[in-house]
Amino acid sequence: MSKKFYITTAIDYANGSPHLGHAYEKVLTDIVARFRRLMGDEVKFLTGLDEHGQKVQMSAQKEGVAPIEVCDRLATEFQGLCTALHISNDDYIRTTQDRHKAAVQDILQKLYDKGEIYKADYNGFYSVRQEQFVTEKEKVDGKWPEIYGDVVEVTESNYFFKLAQYQDWLVDTIKTNEQMIYPRFRSADVLQFLKEPLNDLCISRPKERLEWGIELPFDSDFVTYVWFDALTNYITAAGYGTDEFEQHWPADYHVIGKDILVPPHAVYWPIMLKALGIELPKHFLVHGWWLSSGSKMSKSTGEVVNPLDLIDQFGADAFRYFVTREMNVGQDSEFSIELFMSRYNSDLANDLGNLVSRLLNMGGRYAEGKVPAAEIEDTPEKELKALWATTGAELIPLFEDFQFHKALDRIFTFVSGINRYAETRAPWKLAKSEAAADQAALRTSLATMAEALRLAVVMLTPVMPEISNKIRGLIGADDFDRLEGQLEWGNTLEGKALGEKAILFPRPERKA
Repeated sequence: MSKKFYITTAIDYANGSPHLGHAYEKVLTDIVARFRRLMGDEVKFLTGLDEHGQKVQMSAQKEGVAPIEVCDRLATEFQGLCTALHISNDDYIRTTQDRHKAAVQDILQKLYDKGEIYKADYNGFYSVRQEQFVTEKEKVDGKWPEIYGDVVEVTESNYFFKLAQYQDWLVDTIKTNEQMIYPRFRSADVLQFLKEPLNDLCISRPKERLEWGIELPFDSDFVTYVWFDALTNYITAAGYGTDEFEQHWPADYHVIGKDILVPPHAVYWPIMLKALGIELPKHFLVHGWWLSSGSKMSKSTGEVVNPLDLIDQFGADAFRYFVTREMNVGQDSEFSIELFMSRYNSDLANDLGNLVSRLLNMGGRYAEGKVPAAEIEDTPEKELKALWATTGAELIPLFEDFQFHKALDRIFTFVSGINRYAETRAPWKLAKSEAAADQAALRTSLATMAEALRLAVVMLTPVMPEISNKIRGLIGADDFDRLEGQLEWGNTLEGKALGEKAILFPRPERKA
């Protein structure tokens, strides 16, 4: 029986259109999901939309529409992004769905019945932008950081979750489970946060202030805090409350951005699960930010990239390649159109695209449009095979360790090696000779280039699924759903028909 592998993204917030950060997180998660399927795992891949909270209500009021209309529109945009990027999610959760509301209310009632939730008066400061209560200790130089936006003082009765009593347990859990958070250095961020005493978490909002949320099952005058609602999505979609739940939970990986590791995912969520008696997710995979000239891209500064613009111009796979090649998972990375174009032109159009084009062109001219047999093995062939032996051995371990940028570097170093091999063998020169040895070398060179190209795109498949499938079709290689046997040099292409010459990475006109 195959292993079940459950991976999730953070769910996007219904308060704005998709941007580069949303797109990258989905691509990253999709690459992991596609790789695990190729490794033989039975994968469940979840993404979705977080639809409740004050910001959604305020946006709807500003537009003069019902909140669900805002959410429906944005759900269409985010699901459209998934389609455009070839994201292979198995489920898409919306927190307005009945299945989710039922799960949240069940959890709230259980925690209330266990005495984990209590009612108390609160007087303090509230960040509208972050939809959370804040304290004086969060000020910097006497001022609220920009991330909090407008902060107002409020006095009201609310329900609180007993977060503080689990602080020592959480610290011990993180210290003893070094594999829980990847990359490991992010654990230090959590432990630093936990050096300060935790306050109990306010998990309700009075309806007189916020109506757009899931009603508390034990007090209809309140709705639940948006994070208490949103985090629950991971177990809702895993089948919480049904027999299916044990098949999928715990999640193998929650893929999230570093800005929502602390406190939501690394503090609130583990403690919520502990209080419910539910096993913790196995790992958090925490990625960095995309920067523009060293600063985080954000809507507030106007520095955002609409990924759909790039996808429309250059194709989904070119976009997927760039963000994967440039981002070392866990670190921040720089984005610019100039960097994108450099990768597109050098790696994709020049190295990979031209390799495919020249192979198809020469195969049509010199081998009747079929992959010939390799007849000899001299120094050029031995050197290329040796390069593959080194490259191929590195790729699966790099993918398993989320070092996708390094894996792509190795693959394209090999692609460059194929191009060097072609220059060394020069089939276009061999074709001019009638000598038997040169004709054997010609056939061997085309066969070797085709097999090397097949191998090069095997591990490109999770990153560039459409282009990889297209290249396989053009060189007569079979599709596959398992990696087993695919990384071994062979002669399975012998006699296969080559496709017509194709331009895989056209140079589109830049939009003004």
